[in-house]
Amino acid sequence: MRRFVLLAGTAVAAIAACVAVEKPTAASHEHAGAAPLLTQINDPSRVDTGGGRLPDLIVEAKATQNSWRVKEEFLSGVLCSVEEGNVTPGTRRLIRFTVSTPNQGAADVFVGSPLKHMDPNGDGDFSDQDGMFEFASCHDHYHFKHYATYRLISATTGHVWRAAKRGFCMLDTDPANTQTGDGNRNYLRCGTKTIDGFQGISHGWADSYVWQLAGQYFVLDGGDGQLEVPPGAYYIEITVNPPYDPPKKGGCPLATDPNTGLCHQFAESDYTNNVGKALISIPDHLGRDGYGPLKGTADPTAEDEMRKPW
Repeated sequence: MRRFVLLAGTAVAAIAACVAVEKPTAASHEHAGAAPLLTQINDPSRVDTGGGRLPDLIVEAKATQNSWRVKEEFLSGVLCSVEEGNVTPGTRRLIRFTVSTPNQGAADVFVGSPLKHMDPNGDGDFSDQDGMFEFASCHDHYHFKHYATYRLISATTGHVWRAAKRGFCMLDTDPANTQTGDGNRNYLRCGTKTIDGFQGISHGWADSYVWQLAGQYFVLDGGDGQLEVPPGAYYIEITVNPPYDPPKKGGCPLATDPNTGLCHQFAESDYTNNVGKALISIPDHLGRDGYGPLKGTADPTAEDEMRKPW
């Protein structure tokens, strides 16, 4: 199932959004904007010549700064975030957090259907896939690759911990600054193995992953094979559309940063603003200091994790 959330400026609104009615993945919804506003990221020849309009994703660090929580939580072995994050099932100490990535550019990030990227010519042979998606066996659908990376970084030692989050689906979940676009929500379904999705982020909208959702956590007690996270000051660092090295056989398959030569999954007008950081403090015991503004809100449950796998 696809996630459907609206991240508001308060924790109460974020909690309410988590139980919003989900739309059927087969619902029809076409893009309302003009074709020139679409960035055809599945076309390797698509480059910014200086006159073309491109999207520009940023990380809204304030959303993370305002929505995090240290807690103990039972993680069942049937959860995909447990399997994909190599987490040992059981009661684990976690820090959960929200991430929001607005598109402040002059064009949409247009992805369309994962099926079109997995099988561009529709012949049933996935050997010609463009590298944007990968099959997630636990979720039984396709995940966008290299959409975002989450890192927990010690403010004193610089040691880095990875998050459990592996799967992403790009949707318009929250208005960011609709004055920069036409104001319409255009991308509303993730798709399945057999049903086309319609993914992307409209200019003037944001894609958000609230703290209750699957994988939106770091394991603090070493239960994922990493070092235990001691009390102290940390940065939660989010990188959207992160760079990666070109494959050895050739150039970047989808988009190249002309300034660095590194690859990205989609072209942007500015790659230098793709990182956001939130400074948080992890306490030595659970209590009032182990929260952002989320104290007293409802805990996530296994049902949240299983029903909203993205």
